[in-house]
Amino acid sequence: MKLFKILKNNWDKIELYIISLWLLFLLIIILTIDLPVYLGSDWQYIEFSKILSKNSVPVIAFLFLFAGFWFYSRFKYKLKASMEIPFTITKIENINFEHLTFLTTYIIPLICFDLSNIRYVVVLFVLLFCIGAIYVKTDMFYANPSLALLGYHIYKIDGDFGTRGTRENIILIAREKLKINDKVHYRKLDDRIFYVKVKL
Repeated sequence: MKLFKILKNNWDKIELYIISLWLLFLLIIILTIDLPVYLGSDWQYIEFSKILSKNSVPVIAFLFLFAGFWFYSRFKYKLKASMEIPFTITKIENINFEHLTFLTTYIIPLICFDLSNIRYVVVLFVLLFCIGAIYVKTDMFYANPSLALLGYHIYKIDGDFGTRGTRENIILIAREKLKINDKVHYRKLDDRIFYVKVKL
């Protein structure tokens, strides 16, 4: 019951983490897929179950890739919902480099695993689970190379919320390029991580 509650409270973060692994799943499919292609006149029919058994790893990767696309569509849908009263950016720092840090530190090294060996496949999924748990718990889920490829930017800002006071070190995810004195509408992804749009 406690596990269910933890998953429910962090599900948006888990979805964003899976979205961040798009490139990894795509590379796994490319590296491991084994489809018999033979154009000779003496070709023989191969049962689908045999093809499937030889491609269990790319099938699992494809399912996660598909889930990532589904989660991204949900992410975009949620962002269309009504947003909070705008605040003003008083200090801003571009931290897009964190997308690249996640990519080079975690995704690229994982591709070096020997995915033809079932033990390495198990280790890979254990590592992905552990990395995901750490990223969700430490609120680093915004460091998302997939969102970077889709045109999103990450900023660390201080903001003036008017009568609600000021807040420091807020992380913003935005499609637009932001600057000091921009007024932005926001939607909370976490207590200190917001998706924002510039007020028109």
